Amino acid sequence: MITQHCLKRLLRYDKKSGKWTWLVSRSNVVRAGTQAGSIHSSGYMHIKIFGRLYKAHRLAWLYIKGEWPTLDVEHKNLKKSDNRWKNLRESDDSGNQANTGRRRDNNSGFKSVHRRSDGKYRARVQRNGKRISLGSFATPEAAHAAYVKAAKKHFGKFARAA
Repeated sequence: MITQHCLKRLLRYDKKSGKWTWLVSRSNVVRAGTQAGSIHSSGYMHIKIFGRLYKAHRLAWLYIKGEWPTLDVEHKNLKKSDNRWKNLRESDDSGNQANTGRRRDNNSGFKSVHRRSDGKYRARVQRNGKRISLGSFATPEAAHAAYVKAAKKHFGKFARAA
């Protein structure tokens, strides 16, 4: 695992743009002054150092804080390649899951609100692996309002309504 000292000898991280630049030439392809990293199929920026792939957002944490994150490092705006320092924060698994968008298979148009077979709308949150039912509602808007209130209570700054 790379150390902050070694990382800072090899790369420069620009907190405002989230971009990484090589400080040393490492091959004919990797030259000092060129941008480091590439977008992985997962959507995250990866940087290869000494034959090992690192996620750029985790390297940013090491670069700025001087230690590897103990929790997940998430992107506040959900853009996996946006590694600006102000867009990164440490989060436990529940917080990281709370900061997600609406699922693709959602049938109500609102995050964490699903239409039941009886035509009513169910809202729920999940915290630490446990589902918390918020009840059934006549409209998706009413179910969404219940979700927003519960998400703020359970997830605080990690709550995402949409």
